[in-house]
Order: sequence, then C-alpha cells, then structure tokens
Amino acid sequence: MPRGVGVRAAGRRGDGVERVVGVVLAAGAGTRFGGPKVLAAEGLWLRSAVDALVVGGCDHVVVTLGAAVVDVPHPAMSVVVDDWADGLSASVRAGLDAAVAEGADAGVVLLVVDTPDTRADHVSRVLAASRRDPESLARAVFDGRPGHPVYLGASHLAAVRAGLAGDRGAGAFLVGRGDVVDVECGDLSDGRDIDH
Repeated sequence: MPRGVGVRAAGRRGDGVERVVGVVLAAGAGTRFGGPKVLAAEGLWLRSAVDALVVGGCDHVVVTLGAAVVDVPHPAMSVVVDDWADGLSASVRAGLDAAVAEGADAGVVLLVVDTPDTRADHVSRVLAASRRDPESLARAVFDGRPGHPVYLGASHLAAVRAGLAGDRGAGAFLVGRGDVVDVECGDLSDGRDIDH
C-alpha cells in the first residue's frame, strides 16, 4: 500500500485530461554502487528524479523504495516494495500498481534513480512524443541507445506487468516492437546509469 508523504494537488485535474503518473524506481540495494542509490549524494539523486518528473509534466509521482526506506520529496508519495530483493521487476510491478491506484489513465513514465543527469527536458520530450496517449509507447534514446525516461501508455500496463521477471524491467516488453517512439535526448545528457 502506498505511503504518502505528499500528493500533488494539481494532479487531480478534474478537467477531463487523462493523467500521467511518474514512477521513480529506487528500491534496489545498489550492490555494485556500494549501497542503495536512493541515498546517493545525500538524497540529491532522488530529489532530482522527482523534480524531473513533476516539472516535466507528470500529474503524480510515486517512488518505489525497498533496500532503504526514506522520506520522499514533496509532492511525491512512496510505496515500499517488500520483495525488492527479487530484482527490478518487483520495483516496476509495485510502481505500476501504485500508478494505476493514483489514476494513471493516460500512462506511466518510468525513471530510474541512478540517472541523475535526467532533467525535466528529458521527461517533457518523451511526454510530447507520447501525446499522453494511452496507446503510445515512447522512450528516451541517447545517440540511439535506449534509456530513461520511458512512457508506457495505460493500455500496455497489464501486458508489461505480466512480462516482468527477475532483474528485468519494462525493457523486455519494448524489445523488437515497431510501435515504440524513440526520442533522441543525446543532446541533453549521456543518459547512463551510474553503477560505481
């Protein structure tokens, strides 16, 4: 069950516009990194991820936590992933479930906490390419290399969830699909995960 630290009031739009929920995936132990990445830089990575999603256009933001449970920045809310040790799939599953509970009727934007150079510009580009369409799939690419953020239209969430296993996230669902819009963001950053 999601634990709310804060919920963005503007997220309850009431104007007929469908909602997009951003999900920060931050439940892992960060074994190669030397500790949970949600704690990196005294929480700066987490604050940056939440800010990127909010300023980039998401109506709500959910943060998945597991190996370390911390207060999340306003206006995000947290969900504790009890089975976080099962891998990335557990974090994505919990994030998708929380996003649906928060009214993600347009779609979900996934962002990993360990790409601290991801900013609002990345998110807004991906959202613009998706048109906030429940049928759309879009992802940032960096000189052609797939990365985050990733937009999953609401009509795809059940299929993404059904295919989750082990330490694989939504990428397995996207591989080989011809309907994924690649959004070049290499001019904004290199998009690399920080593992060390």
